[in-house]
Amino acid sequence: MKKNLFYSILSACLLSVTSCSNADKSAPVLQPDAIRVKMNRVAEWQIKHPRHIQNDWTNGAFYAGLYAAWETTRSQTVYDAMMTTGNDSTYWRPGRRWYHADDIAISQTYIDLYRIEKKQEMIQPTIDTLSLLMANPYPVRGIEIIKWWWCDALFMAPPVLVKMSTTTGNEEYLACNDRWFKECYDLLYNREEKLFARDLSYVIKGDSADRYEANGKRIFWSRGNGWVMAGLARVLQELPAGYPQRPFYEQLFKEMASRILSLQQDDGLWRASLLDPASYPGGEVSGSGFFCYALAWGVNNGLLDGKTFKPAIERAWIALNDCVNEEGRVGWVQPIGADPRKNFNADSWEVYGTGAFLLAGSEVIKLK
Repeated sequence: MKKNLFYSILSACLLSVTSCSNADKSAPVLQPDAIRVKMNRVAEWQIKHPRHIQNDWTNGAFYAGLYAAWETTRSQTVYDAMMTTGNDSTYWRPGRRWYHADDIAISQTYIDLYRIEKKQEMIQPTIDTLSLLMANPYPVRGIEIIKWWWCDALFMAPPVLVKMSTTTGNEEYLACNDRWFKECYDLLYNREEKLFARDLSYVIKGDSADRYEANGKRIFWSRGNGWVMAGLARVLQELPAGYPQRPFYEQLFKEMASRILSLQQDDGLWRASLLDPASYPGGEVSGSGFFCYALAWGVNNGLLDGKTFKPAIERAWIALNDCVNEEGRVGWVQPIGADPRKNFNADSWEVYGTGAFLLAGSEVIKLK
């Protein structure tokens, strides 16, 4: 009993000193001009500090945020950076694996830029990759496997398929997305908790000890569920209003939004492990950024009640701003991984954390 009390006190103390948020911070960061300034500073810092090959999934998430930043600020620096990546670095190619969702994440931005530039070479490599994806099974020997067996995939690939459909008029992309999305949903979505397990291993070994946190709760990873929520927002942004399967995506989005709202911590952020925040006391920016983005998008597009969700969104944005240093570097980002068990601090940054921050700003600025 004394040991448990000691750890409870220790966790509370850590919570007070390691989080990047200051709950008493005033609200100037919510003003549109301040949001634009911060978004440009963050975008420009990340452009000057690249990491990973440019068509890696990490940069797929960053460029999704970068495009949202350009839509918000119309910064020529931001637009030129995206075009330079496609023209001089990636040559508008996805990653090397046609079958893997991560390797087409960058194509979200290719399609967005194509809609402006109207140059076929900007999307043809993606069309070729999707043709292989739709025509072939996932290449794993000896077992049948679904296309998207990890929840991150629901951010990486579905927006590409839906964007490509609305851009080209080819409805086969929508049909494939519906089938593969629902396969992932059936495999990983916990209908009681209204959260996604990270991947197939959590289902196969769902009752093993390493699938539970110290408090006895199942592991539900913040960034993993952030990928799903942000991906849903990006899919719904593109789906036609009368599309027959749209209600499925809307219902899932609203279910998860209510659950995520209930798991926000007092400082405005979410912890790396959603159901055991005490074990990971520092607020984590990549998951929190994606949640802030998705919830704000839901309010702005009439899926979520503003009176209920807006205060949480504003607290999240204020807290996220506290995680950005004077240069524009977004800190407190958990490193690459597949679960909450990766340490991070104010100096921990990753390009997908920057992308999440920029996506969040692009919707917070629209709140009424």
